[in-house]
Amino acid sequence: MAYTIDPRPHVGRTALVTGSGRNLGKGIALAFAKAGANVVLNGRNDVDALKAVAAEAESYGVKAHWVLADVSNPDDVQRMVDEAVDRFGSIDISVQNVGLRPRQSFLEITPDDWKRVIETSLSSAFYLARCVLPGMRDKRWGRIIHMSGRDGFFTYANRAHNVTAKAGLHALAKAIAVEFGEYNITANTIAPGKMDTVRDEKNYPNYKALWAEAVKTMPLRRLGTDEDAAQCCLFLASPESWVTGQLIHLNGGESMY
Repeated sequence: MAYTIDPRPHVGRTALVTGSGRNLGKGIALAFAKAGANVVLNGRNDVDALKAVAAEAESYGVKAHWVLADVSNPDDVQRMVDEAVDRFGSIDISVQNVGLRPRQSFLEITPDDWKRVIETSLSSAFYLARCVLPGMRDKRWGRIIHMSGRDGFFTYANRAHNVTAKAGLHALAKAIAVEFGEYNITANTIAPGKMDTVRDEKNYPNYKALWAEAVKTMPLRRLGTDEDAAQCCLFLASPESWVTGQLIHLNGGESMY
């Protein structure tokens, strides 16, 4: 029996990707559109970016809907999900892709600083999962993906809040995987390494030069791309996937664990 790959395995499904106006989120959303899924796009304030991604997504013959929402606010997340369900009937694939990465020494982190990072990078994933899981459970199918980061597993100084949030994302995914697996719902985590994206120079000073040097020691000798992240998401969201509760280090072999 010949094995064939369906180029559009998600026709009729809906994928919601937070932080999808640029960088990895944009690439992931467009990949799901190419795979046949309607897409729900999210950003906090850049309407023009979301409109542009929506137009590109619809060029693949699917429908796109964008929602401005602060994912650190549970009421905003509920509103976003309600809008998406009203528009498309359900959310079948959920990708949490929003995070803050400030650099602060441990004793400089105030309670407000801590709360801001944890709410944006970790609590947002809980709020989103809490909103989409009932519908996935009813349909007995769903895919939840958390975009984490290497910080949570290889750890940096001056990033305690971010390190905690990134590691917590995987713990949350594992908890969801255990509790909802019987409903054919999977939950996994991707930890991107050094990706070729636009970075905040304040939090990543001189990163281009530093990463150019780092690439020389990577087995695959290049930075990651939006497409690399998107293909990893498509793999984890595949219709018959048997992968759940797992962490994938998407880093070109820079670290192997």
